Amino acid sequence: MIRWIYTILLAFVAPFFLAGLYKKKPQKPAIGSRWKEHFGWVSPLQDNPEKTSPIWVHAVSVGETISVSPFIKQLRQMYPERKIVITTTTATGAEQARKLLPDIEHRYAPLDFPFAVKKFMAVIQPSHLIIMETELWPNLLHIAKAHGLNVSVINARLSEKSYRGYKRVKPLINMCLPHIDHLCCQSEEDKNRFLRLGSQASQLSVTGSMKYDIHISDTALHSARALRHILGKTRPVWIAASTHHGEDQLILQNHQTILQSHPDALLILVPRHPERFNSVYTLCCEYGLSTQRRTTEHSPEKQFQVYLGDTMGEMLTLIGASDICFMGGSLLGDVGGHNVLEPAALGIPTLIGPHYYNFHDITVTLENAGALQVIHHAQEICQSILNLFHDDKQRLHMSLQAKKVIQENAGAISKTISYVLAE
Repeated sequence: MIRWIYTILLAFVAPFFLAGLYKKKPQKPAIGSRWKEHFGWVSPLQDNPEKTSPIWVHAVSVGETISVSPFIKQLRQMYPERKIVITTTTATGAEQARKLLPDIEHRYAPLDFPFAVKKFMAVIQPSHLIIMETELWPNLLHIAKAHGLNVSVINARLSEKSYRGYKRVKPLINMCLPHIDHLCCQSEEDKNRFLRLGSQASQLSVTGSMKYDIHISDTALHSARALRHILGKTRPVWIAASTHHGEDQLILQNHQTILQSHPDALLILVPRHPERFNSVYTLCCEYGLSTQRRTTEHSPEKQFQVYLGDTMGEMLTLIGASDICFMGGSLLGDVGGHNVLEPAALGIPTLIGPHYYNFHDITVTLENAGALQVIHHAQEICQSILNLFHDDKQRLHMSLQAKKVIQENAGAISKTISYVLAE
């Protein structure tokens, strides 16, 4: 009964969700005629002559797609005979899947209506459903188990804030948890919260965070070195990565202060969402800072104070071209921070604001190792950046410690695969 009430409520909410999903925005790829896939009208998989049941991996949007890509690549290496399909909800996630996993077929995920989920499964006929992080949909999970799928949630994390939120919709969660075979948690704390939420101990395992299994390709390193050559090898460069609305002003104010003592300093500013690229460029100009967009050709002789990263999928290149990284989404309390492991894997000393609950364990691990510094107020950013600009030994120490943490915590992908594909 509760699931049917949920489905009726979903029918009222869905039009508003779809309006936002399909709304055209600058720099946002369009879903186009593939909108029907959200209702289960998907085409059969190609290159599957033996009609083997594929492994279905679901990632919601950009962040989850980037995180799950190494898992899919390793899964394919270990099981080359298995067909894999990835689904995303958003068009930006689909674009990332196309770039990062060009040989893996993509479909848009069905909305959580029974008819859409059943239609999708009838066409794709998967044997496994692997959900990246904690994306729990009652109808999807119920129908997946009814069709005999092995259902896993991988890289699962449950912050205290999310735990409190899920408790408020406990009847819906109670419909989801029994249909999950494997809940692969990032940490013991996550596991304990899932236990408190109602999961069974037999469902749960701690496999670590797959985000530690970062492989920095030679191509990415080469691109970072080439970009640094263009930007200037000797000038001090810092990056504010994945910033959100309300943070850019604070970042630019700090950069203005830095420029007073280091007139040749450069800020690489990378907004989190592509639809904000144009407005952030306008904001940089309003602050009187000479700004160069990455997508605009520029003269090598021109000196600029801000380099706007207005592209997708190049974060490793942009971070790798920097001396110091400040991770955005952490100055405002409603975001909870972003993944600090990419700069760590590159050996870039990293700063983060006080709000990092989405990546609490990772941040604390890096901070305790001396690889990361937590900034408690936005006004502290400029002084922390200047201190690191002046202290080569401290930057080297943070760099070495960051790489050490990555090395010591790698291996979560292999552990996860052993659980979710255990016969």
